[in-house]
Amino acid sequence: MKDLLLRNVHVVDPGGPHHDTTVDILVERGRIAKVGARIAKGEAREVKVEGLHASPGWVDLQAHFRDPGEEYKEGLRNGLDAAAAGGFTAVATLPSTTPPVDARAGVEYQLRAAEGHPVRILPLGALTKGLKGQQLADLYDMQRSGAVAFTDDQHPVRNTRLMLLALQYALNFEGTVMAFPADPDLSAMGQMHEGPMSARLGMKGMPAIAETIQLERDLALLEYTGSRLHVGQVSTAGAVDLIRQAKARKLRVTAAVSAHHLLLDDGCLRGFETNYKVMPPLRDAEHIEALREGVKDGTIDAVISDHRPEDVEHKVLEFPQAAFGIIGLETSFAVANTALKGRMSLRRIVERFCHGPRAVLGLEVPHIAEGAQAELTLFDPACDWHLHEGDLVSRSHNTPFIGYPLVGRPLGIIANGKAVLRLATASDAQPA
Repeated sequence: MKDLLLRNVHVVDPGGPHHDTTVDILVERGRIAKVGARIAKGEAREVKVEGLHASPGWVDLQAHFRDPGEEYKEGLRNGLDAAAAGGFTAVATLPSTTPPVDARAGVEYQLRAAEGHPVRILPLGALTKGLKGQQLADLYDMQRSGAVAFTDDQHPVRNTRLMLLALQYALNFEGTVMAFPADPDLSAMGQMHEGPMSARLGMKGMPAIAETIQLERDLALLEYTGSRLHVGQVSTAGAVDLIRQAKARKLRVTAAVSAHHLLLDDGCLRGFETNYKVMPPLRDAEHIEALREGVKDGTIDAVISDHRPEDVEHKVLEFPQAAFGIIGLETSFAVANTALKGRMSLRRIVERFCHGPRAVLGLEVPHIAEGAQAELTLFDPACDWHLHEGDLVSRSHNTPFIGYPLVGRPLGIIANGKAVLRLATASDAQPA
């Protein structure tokens, strides 16, 4: 990596020595050599962009790279490229691949495949063997190999005793269980949020109570065991209230919301556009308001991409036959910032992309300080822009945000001794 001198950077780094200051940052051989005013350029490449901000690297807690098994939809290295384009320096990858990541070999495969990339991969191991909900996977062995938490993705664990055993077993090595709160029977065959809009469109809905019933069970098991639980995706007002109450009781629970659930509502489905078909479904305005408030007050610890690439054969179909999911790594900050700007500070928004996700996984925050290894996200929080299909790095293009007006844009990352910059000026547009 060439040495870089970032000019007039506004630092957003709560807890760091340079938070809320505008400085120059000199990065030499992958380390922050100097932070201050009017740093001499020397041999470093100078980067000067109006509105440039920097924070410690962002972490995404939930992305699917379809590797192994469906690489034609994404692929692991391509997924990491998309993460870099979205401003992420680390990304947790879901285990619901083919075959699932339910043993040491799957974890080690992902770590090997990601070697040398600027973005660090954080493998999530399956909670049960084959994601079948019948027998626990070898959680401890996977953790020793590098798995950061355990989840069956969007396959809720029906067996209450098995969920209890998972929480008890993970407690022995301070592992984190990630739950998807959805009662599979109440949600069965659902296509969208159950409410006036689903009735109007004549589609079977998924009621909000399906989320809260499953979450109530998991929180009761958490309280009984004293273990650690992360609620992978929250989409309802009732779930936000339950998590808020659980935190007040000092339970070790964290939660995340996908960026698109903060901005889009179920009215988007009027035209039966399948790019709006996601799981959990887009909810109505009342739930969205509760989600935004939960992010603001810290009940929800992290905003995630829930990146799920799908090719046209699985997405461009009649609505009931289309797959759930959208890609989100490249747009999640912009979408969340668009939804939250004006109701909470930039500091708090950045915390939900950096500090909150790291706290969930027990990772240290790489503060911006002289002598530290550089792990930075560069962004412009005030940039007004529209996503064009040609901008996408992801192999799949299943997103409703093409042409959508967004505020706030990632400009690049510096991590793992490398820089990937997507800056506004042509001279700075190439990877360093």
